[in-house]
Amino acid sequence: MSALTSQTALESPPETRQIYEVDCTVKSNTSVNGEYRLLKLDAPQEILDCEPGQFFHLLCPVSGKLQPYFRRPMSIYGYYPEKGELHFLYKIAGEGTSALATLQPGNSLNVLGPLGSGFEINSDWKNLLLVARGVGLATLAPLALEARRKNKQLTAICSARSSDVLMSIDYFRNLGARVITITDEDGTSNIENLRQLIEEQIEDTGIDAMYTCGSNRLLKLLQSIGKQHNIPGQIALEQQMACGIGMCQCCVRPFQRDGNIVQERVCKEGPVFDLQEAIGC
Repeated sequence: MSALTSQTALESPPETRQIYEVDCTVKSNTSVNGEYRLLKLDAPQEILDCEPGQFFHLLCPVSGKLQPYFRRPMSIYGYYPEKGELHFLYKIAGEGTSALATLQPGNSLNVLGPLGSGFEINSDWKNLLLVARGVGLATLAPLALEARRKNKQLTAICSARSSDVLMSIDYFRNLGARVITITDEDGTSNIENLRQLIEEQIEDTGIDAMYTCGSNRLLKLLQSIGKQHNIPGQIALEQQMACGIGMCQCCVRPFQRDGNIVQERVCKEGPVFDLQEAIGC
């Protein structure tokens, strides 16, 4: 396949999936709105055996004033084995993502992955709730696709600063999800209103599991609701990391488990963790 110009299988424990280092070819790298861009790669089948919530470590291009040193961890926005495509949705926020924005169709991009552990959907869960804000919706997008594949009912509450930067709305709707949008701009994104929306969802159709990404504010809210109604959940955490494969210990953070505080690596044991075990930082 033309996207695969070099491939190295890295050593990994037998219980984990194979990790690959692969050179992919850029198919497109386009602006979605004023803040976000969608990067589509021509990717070999080997790296498309992914789980929602996993990530890749991207080797950002170096040119001119842009000299990113470390790889950049990037959540998977979409993986499509039938098309041989891997998608990333990103916001230009620093040197690494600024360098990614310079990629043109036909350019090569080295990626390492798939990495980490992903979201789980238990067979007896029917009604799923997804809550995220901004680029966090990129991490949860593959979860919506998996929910569709498993014939689950999904409600997606999508939050943003304003309506023009709301992400993935049409994507979720096209997958059959019920979409609720809230923004700072119209005053609907406050915690009190969000709690009310979730409580109404619990009363109307019930919620079997909740999923979120990143935000400490959302984490604390969903932990509270989960404890009150005995609803399980998972969160995908964001953390600075260097190696992405568990060796450097850069991404270690604390979790509550069985009454104790334990230290785990977000890149290796995560990035998806039990909602009630996560500690905000």
